[in-house]
Amino acid sequence: MGINTPIGDNLDDFYANLIAGKSAITRWKFLKNPEVYSKVGGDLSEYDAKAKVGALKGKLSAATHKRLRQLTKKAPFSTKISALVAADAWIDAGLAGKEESLDPTRQATLIGGHNLNERYFASNYETFLDEPDYIDSMAALLMLDTDHAGTVCEVIGCQGAAYTLGGACASANVALRSAIDEIRHHDHDLALVVGPVLDFSQMGPHAMALMGAITFESFNDEPARASRPYDLHREGFVPSHGAACLVLEELGHALERGARIYAEVLGCTSTSDGSHLPSPSTEGQARTITRLLRRCAVRPEDVDFVCAHATSTPLGDRSEVNAIKTVFGDHATKLKVNAPKSMLGHTCWSAPAVETVAGLLQMRGGKLHPSINIETQDPEIDLDVCANEAVDHEIQVMLKNSFGFGGLNCCALYRRFDPNSL
Repeated sequence: MGINTPIGDNLDDFYANLIAGKSAITRWKFLKNPEVYSKVGGDLSEYDAKAKVGALKGKLSAATHKRLRQLTKKAPFSTKISALVAADAWIDAGLAGKEESLDPTRQATLIGGHNLNERYFASNYETFLDEPDYIDSMAALLMLDTDHAGTVCEVIGCQGAAYTLGGACASANVALRSAIDEIRHHDHDLALVVGPVLDFSQMGPHAMALMGAITFESFNDEPARASRPYDLHREGFVPSHGAACLVLEELGHALERGARIYAEVLGCTSTSDGSHLPSPSTEGQARTITRLLRRCAVRPEDVDFVCAHATSTPLGDRSEVNAIKTVFGDHATKLKVNAPKSMLGHTCWSAPAVETVAGLLQMRGGKLHPSINIETQDPEIDLDVCANEAVDHEIQVMLKNSFGFGGLNCCALYRRFDPNSL
């Protein structure tokens, strides 16, 4: 796995800061227009990608590191981060330096997200309006979402299927679902699932504020308190930067090479509410989770942890909790639930991947991070949401929920891997 957020660009720091309840939310540094309503988010816009590339020298093969260094030299901000999290995941998977033993044509690359290089596009458009010939000469290529796929493929050396998938805030789980299919049905040994940074333009957060989706009224001067799922006074999500990469691998292939296995992916199910509006549906969310459990042949009472979507919107948090109670019945009160977005903010298209990394680190570590900023818990949120304190818990089966604008639902199920069960 690979991770890049404002509270950690490596797995150890990321997990330690989650357990400590550290907020990633600050004032945006890239916003120049004072008329933008929302001033806060998880900001990576000044991230030192060059230093990160340097830190990976010696951990990647010389050839792979050279490609990483060269391709990130002039890539847009978000594309750089995609390449870096893929390189980190490749290293963490124990694949770096083993490329000669792998078949590159059986390595897929799936990018979960769309309109990723929004700020890059907006910046070039401003230049175009002033002096058209002075836009980036590579803009026709670099502004495309597919450049993330091409860049990751070139850096890592993957020559299997490569494409992008869009599903709003469910995008990275949609990519996970297709990655499972690539391995099961399309002759791949492994697949990289990349959830890239959504590089917001100045217009992006303002448009979301106008729609009433994000917080902008109460916490512009107290950014660390802005993201507050399950709190009675939550007022909207906090848009944030963040990226992650998961390496999925066919079990026999992983065992043969002695890979470290974080968890077994039991399945991933996607549905639609049949509505283009950004209004969550308890019925649609419950239907998605129910179908996932049925397809994975997992009983509701076997699930013990929910890595929640929990965006900090008044309607969204209640809808998800009601869906959980609908599916799990009396067992819902026995579940452990927490909200990664309380610290990370909403990393949008990459959120399912970023938060899956968080969930699997909690599975490995035996401790759940808190849901922070719950000053007065909403009485309608009557589940164990790990309010404000880390909790000791050995996760056995994890449900990862993701629900995107337009009623796009995609949920995944993970089980602690037991080699003795083979």
